[in-house]
Amino acid sequence: MNFVFLILAAINLLISGGFALFSYWEKERRAFRISTIIAIGGMLAFVLLTLLSQEAKLILLSLIGAGLLLILALSLLPMGKIEIGNDTPKTRFDERDIMFARARLQPGSDNYQAYYEMRPENKKFDDHTRTKPGLLSPRSKLANEVLFTSPEASFTFTEIMGEMVAGKPVENKIVLPRDKMTAFIKGLAGYYGALEVGVTRMRPYHLYSHIGRGPGTYGAEIPIEHEFAIAFTVEMDHEMVGANPTAPGVMESARQYVEAGRVAVQLAEAIRRLGYEARAHIDGNYRVIAPLVARDAGLGEIGRMGLLMTPRQGPRVRLGVVTTTLELLEDERLLDEAVIDFCTICKKCAENCPSKSIPFEPRQDIDGVLRWQINPETCFLYWNVIGTDCGICMAVCPYSHPDTLPHNMLRWGIARSSFVRRGALWLDDVFYGKQPEPRDPPEWTQVP
Repeated sequence: MNFVFLILAAINLLISGGFALFSYWEKERRAFRISTIIAIGGMLAFVLLTLLSQEAKLILLSLIGAGLLLILALSLLPMGKIEIGNDTPKTRFDERDIMFARARLQPGSDNYQAYYEMRPENKKFDDHTRTKPGLLSPRSKLANEVLFTSPEASFTFTEIMGEMVAGKPVENKIVLPRDKMTAFIKGLAGYYGALEVGVTRMRPYHLYSHIGRGPGTYGAEIPIEHEFAIAFTVEMDHEMVGANPTAPGVMESARQYVEAGRVAVQLAEAIRRLGYEARAHIDGNYRVIAPLVARDAGLGEIGRMGLLMTPRQGPRVRLGVVTTTLELLEDERLLDEAVIDFCTICKKCAENCPSKSIPFEPRQDIDGVLRWQINPETCFLYWNVIGTDCGICMAVCPYSHPDTLPHNMLRWGIARSSFVRRGALWLDDVFYGKQPEPRDPPEWTQVP
């Protein structure tokens, strides 16, 4: 019987010690400390249990075995099925109403006057936001004159790429069977640097209703010109995101906007050279609502924080979209009830949001659509105070952990059982804290 306790001691050491090593590699100090204590303390406890009487050992082993069997059964049973409900928008959203478009309005300009005549209720708050230092401002709370040069360079490059999002296709079309063409386009996107790629048929709510920024006439209606959309993700570095809301976080955010734009611009041009119309949709130059396109293309679900939650990286991605007349095979939407259930019980992003812009309540029926709605005004105001795009919600999200064995084992269970989802949330609070501290960024970024 002592042999069984020694086996349990070895298993505890292997699991907890292994997790400690992963935590050390991920720079998760709290998780490393706790898992190390469990590894050493658990091993010593199992060894000491060998000193008990035979009867006590038998009772204890029976309890341990029954507990493990119960946990296994609860973890494997497909518990906690919930309904996604109606989360399909019925109307199109006006791009002029998003905070990025409103922030670009110049007081005294024709567009400024026209917008606030249309939306007078937004003027007071927007003018108040304009009194704050602004994104990447040297006067902002988290300003870093050295590190801010990086996102400034990235956003400049993204603006340059904005001139290449559209163009005319060549006259001679290259025709392949739809399955072959779809495989080629997805493979090409991956070759350019996309992480996950999906295809969906364009729906009216995928497109903004009117132009709010980028090329074209401000306020002009946006027509539905293309039948298909290719959506893809690019991964944001876990280490850099972990430093949010400080400068390394906005550096990574801006860099991945560049990467998403680079993939989209090349992919759109390649499709045009196949003889089909195509437009890239990149940061500052969208005609589509990228999270909705990506969701319907099977890349994830929209979570509590309003971002796309992907199965392996959670919200720690940036999105790119290419719309086209090229006929492709559609992917099915994931309809991932587990993500909706997890976001319903988690609330970690809301609890850590410094501007209190993320709701604590379950999804609400908003204009006939079941969803969470963040407060974009208070969120954007906070950005303009600190000078970065914050991203604390992304950093603390349990889905944002690296794509590694221990986290993927939990993801497997989370996708299948509400019991595991609740257990995983409890474990996340234990090992990482309800209010995780920012992680240390790479040493080379640690400048004054």
